[in-house]
Amino acid sequence: MSRLALIGLDCADPDLLRDLLPQLPTLSALVEEGSFGRLRSVDPPITIPAWMSMMTGVDPGKFGVYGFRNRADYSYTGLRIATSAAFRAETVWDVLGRHGLRSILLGIPGTYPPKPVRGLLVSGFLAPGTDSAYTYPAALRDEISRVVGEYILDVRGFRTDDKPWLIEELRRMTERRFALARHLVMHHDWDFFGMVEIGTDRIHHGLWSHYDKAHRKYDPTSPFHDAIPAYYRLIDSEIARLLDAMPADTRVLIVSDHGAQRMEGGIGINEWLIQEGYLTLRDYPDKPTRMGELIEAGLVDWSRTVAWGEGGYYGRVFLNVAGREPEGIVPPGDYDRVRAELAAAIAAIPDEDEKPIGTRVLRPEELYSEVNGIPPDLFVYFGDLRWRSIGTIGWNRIHFHENDTGPDDANHAPYGILISRPGDTKTGRSLLEIKGMILEHFGLKEEE
Repeated sequence: MSRLALIGLDCADPDLLRDLLPQLPTLSALVEEGSFGRLRSVDPPITIPAWMSMMTGVDPGKFGVYGFRNRADYSYTGLRIATSAAFRAETVWDVLGRHGLRSILLGIPGTYPPKPVRGLLVSGFLAPGTDSAYTYPAALRDEISRVVGEYILDVRGFRTDDKPWLIEELRRMTERRFALARHLVMHHDWDFFGMVEIGTDRIHHGLWSHYDKAHRKYDPTSPFHDAIPAYYRLIDSEIARLLDAMPADTRVLIVSDHGAQRMEGGIGINEWLIQEGYLTLRDYPDKPTRMGELIEAGLVDWSRTVAWGEGGYYGRVFLNVAGREPEGIVPPGDYDRVRAELAAAIAAIPDEDEKPIGTRVLRPEELYSEVNGIPPDLFVYFGDLRWRSIGTIGWNRIHFHENDTGPDDANHAPYGILISRPGDTKTGRSLLEIKGMILEHFGLKEEE
C-alpha cells in the first residue's frame, strides 16, 4: 500500500491558483497527472475551525467552535482561544494509529497543545512559541532545533506596511518548514504525512492589492506586483523538493481550508448597533477601543443593550437575553422576533454610497444539524465576505476601507482547492470528505 501525503496551503484560492499555474511546474504536473477541483469549506470559512473539521469530518456546530475565539460561558467576558482540547472528535491520524499506521503531522492548525499520536506532531501557528511544549514527542523539539535552527511557527505581525520585511519573513518561514518536512519524511517512518503552510494566508492578507488589478487599493506603480506569484513559485519549488524525498508512488493531496478574495472594506458592527439603538455605552471612547476592553471597564449599559458584536473575517452578533446573559433584557419570548429584526436590518446595511453590498445573515441552526457550545446568535457575512466585520468602537462611522487590526488586503472565500494525484473521480467535494478519502486510500472506513 502506498503512502499518502497531504500538503495544505492555508487560504489557497482556486481562481488565483488557476491564474498562476503556468508559472508553477510542480503543481501543474500534479494537475496534469491527476485532478484539480474546488473544495467547499465549512461555515465559517476560517482557519480555525476549518482545518480540524477537515481532519475529523466534523463540522463547527458539532465541535462548538466557531472561530479563533469562542464564548466559554454566557458572561460578557468569556471569549477563549480555541485549543486542541476544543476538538473532541477522532482525527484521521487517530484512526490510522489504531490500525498500526504512523503519521507525521506538521503545522496543522488546531493541534496545540499537542496530543499523543502514533508518530510525530509539530503544532500549528497558535502555539505560543518554540520554547513551549509544541511537539510530540517532547524530544522532537530538540531535533527540530538541530535541523533548521530557529523554527518559525508564523509570521507574527503580518498585517504591516513593511512589505519587504513581510516578504522576507515569509520566505524564511516557508523554507524552514519545508526543510523540516523533508528531514522528517526521510529520517522517520510514516504512512501518512500531513502538513499546513500558513504563509499563503499571510501573503494574501498582506499583498493582495498589489496583485489584483480590481482591488480598490491597486497601485500600478507598486514594486510588489510579483510578490504573490513569486511566493507561489517558492511554494511550488519546495513542494517539488518534498515530493522528491518521498517514494514515487506516494498519493498526493494538495488542499486548502478556504479561499481568498479582495477585501472591499469593513462594516463597524458595534458602531452600527450603537447608531441604531441596539447597543448603549455609558461613555463613548475617545479612541478606537476593543469591545472587550469596554466591557471590562464597565462602559456598556447592559440595561439598555439588546445586542453586541465582534469583529473578524465574519461578524458575530450576540443578543442580550434575559435569563441567559447576566443582565439580559431581551425576553426569551421575543428572541426570535428580535433576532429576525436584527438580521433583516444588518443585511440591509449599504455601502457609503447607499448601494447594497449583498450581506448574508445566517442563524446557527440553519448552518448545522447539531449546535453545541455557545454560537453567535447571528453569523454575518458582510458583502458575502467581501467586507470584514470591524468590532472596535471609537470611529464615529460604520464604513471602512482598512482593517482595524492592521493593513489587510483580502478576506476569505468559501471555496478552497483540491489537487489529487492520482485524480479524484468525484467533483464538488466538501472538506468534510477529506478524512474519508484518506481512510479509503488505506482501505479503512470512518465507522471503524
